[in-house]
Amino acid sequence: MHTFELLLVLIAASVALAHAAQRLRVPLAVALVLGGMALAFVPGVGTVELDPELVLALFLPPLLQASAYRTDWPAFRFNLRPILSLALGAVFFTAAAVAVVAKLLVADLPWWAAITLGAIVAPPDAVAAAAVLKQVKLPKRIVTVLEGESLINDASSLVLYRCAVAATLAGTFSLGKGVFQFFAAAIGGTLAGWIIGRLAMWVFKLLEDTLLDITVSLLAGVLAYFLAEQLHVSGVLAAVACGLVLGRRQHAAFTGETRLGMATVWGFVEFLLTALVFMLIGLQLRGIVERLEGHDAQSLAWIALAVSATLIVSRFVWIFPATWLPRVLSRSTREADPMPSWSYPTILSWAGMRGVVSLATALALPARFPGRDIIVFLAFCAIFATLVLQGTTLGWVIRRLGLEQEETIVPEPDTAQARAELAAASLDAVQEHLDSDASEHGEAAAELVDEYKVRAERASIEDQDLETKTGQLVAQQRLRLVAIEAAREKLMEQTDQIDAEAHRALGEELDLEEQQIHRGTR
Repeated sequence: MHTFELLLVLIAASVALAHAAQRLRVPLAVALVLGGMALAFVPGVGTVELDPELVLALFLPPLLQASAYRTDWPAFRFNLRPILSLALGAVFFTAAAVAVVAKLLVADLPWWAAITLGAIVAPPDAVAAAAVLKQVKLPKRIVTVLEGESLINDASSLVLYRCAVAATLAGTFSLGKGVFQFFAAAIGGTLAGWIIGRLAMWVFKLLEDTLLDITVSLLAGVLAYFLAEQLHVSGVLAAVACGLVLGRRQHAAFTGETRLGMATVWGFVEFLLTALVFMLIGLQLRGIVERLEGHDAQSLAWIALAVSATLIVSRFVWIFPATWLPRVLSRSTREADPMPSWSYPTILSWAGMRGVVSLATALALPARFPGRDIIVFLAFCAIFATLVLQGTTLGWVIRRLGLEQEETIVPEPDTAQARAELAAASLDAVQEHLDSDASEHGEAAAELVDEYKVRAERASIEDQDLETKTGQLVAQQRLRLVAIEAAREKLMEQTDQIDAEAHRALGEELDLEEQQIHRGTR
């Protein structure tokens, strides 16, 4: 099957699988991987060969940039210690544990080759985490730590991977050189991403066009990644830093129209890339199986099971002490961040799905690399085991531990306070015009004053019974949606009576109002 035809088949299959996943309440990533595995054995599809460098460059930068763009920076900074503990400590500890088990079970595998396998499977995947976490409503702090970890851990694992590959092929390794490479890659990649992000912000101010702004936003993360890779620093951190800059400065650089359009376009891009990457993971099964025809299947199955189990257990072994010991040993840490319940590290430990980075780095191994076929097979099994076992059961574990949060109609107190302050600022601005030029703005401003007073009252939840307020908000939301639907039906009746451009503009007004209603009570 030709590449273009295969691409169309994958996109069509991803739509069907996504719909099935929603109906069956199965994580999308799991459904896509299983669908890709089934498709791999369909006659006519053939073996799909992936260029690992292309996979990393095509899928990783935009997906990491999008995740970083949405990152809550204050929450990320507050949770930096646990994030770094997972992104650095857990990655190196897991790599070491997997390397030891692999070496014990595959005696002819060189030590540095075993460490290479550990580096390949050590980092939980940003794409897999995002795909699974969308299915559940977790406490914000757990989501922040998991997403923060997935933004950074690829950089640490890739540096370890490159050092291990070089040591395997050369037979020597310099610890000092490895440490230098790690910090140089981290600092250089972050700086490259920051520069591209700031440059993109300058370009946005020059363009002032929604379509061009969105196009530049799509290019920025990829450009940051390629610049960093050309400088031999971390392209992963460059894409993350670029996304953080754009996310932090979005309200200063983009118009409301651009932000709404960007959310739609990026949502489509994320779905398409996520769907393709997981289906491509599944499609690799056929080629992997064909390359292992001469090996003992039962022996390989036991080794794969042991490596996958080590991968899962080692995360628990690291996270529980890393969560409790700093608070036990440091009073200041304990006072600033009290000891969480045991369910908190349990969820962090179980949410360790692997994905595209592990597969791409495994496939990128040189053809003459010792034990390459076995390493690729074990990496695929680790991806499959963590996605299917942990991905499908994460929601159940969260519910059993009582951590799933229900959707609420009443906004959080901080959100309500912010809305009240925004309404107050708007009211003050209108009042200022009313006071300064009553003859010109008097009647118009008087109406707006009443409108913003209502907004401020609606936003505030102080001194109100929450149950009563919830009922009021639900009733208001339903009535406003009924009114919008009636207006939309009337607009449809007038399709041939009014100008097409005016018809489109009125429809957009109703769409924006409907979107505002849905967002206003979140």
